[in-house]
Amino acid sequence: MHNFKELIVWQKSVDLAVDTYKITRHFPHEERFGLTQQINRSAVSIPSNIADGAGRNNPKEFNNFLGIAYGSSCELETQLIIAHRIEILNNQGFDVLNVELNNIQKMIYRLQQSINQK
Repeated sequence: MHNFKELIVWQKSVDLAVDTYKITRHFPHEERFGLTQQINRSAVSIPSNIADGAGRNNPKEFNNFLGIAYGSSCELETQLIIAHRIEILNNQGFDVLNVELNNIQKMIYRLQQSINQK
């Protein structure tokens, strides 16, 4: 259906996943199997589901996978808020990731709207 690598939302979400890995690298060691792992999994899930959906031959399936990617973005947003509130994610890291994430959420929503209009 789509070459997922050409989708800007996929490119941006890969960048976000890389950024989360870089930031969580500095989380306390005891969080390695807690928030660190959850944050990284959620972040990776976003571009993975976009790619999976783009590889389908059906716009309805693509839209469904975009919905899953959006859900993963909400999960990531929640985890970042928690990490920030318990002070293992500083203001700067939170702000950077949150801005990226909000832009990706808007892009996913607009892409879903575009698919639904066809």
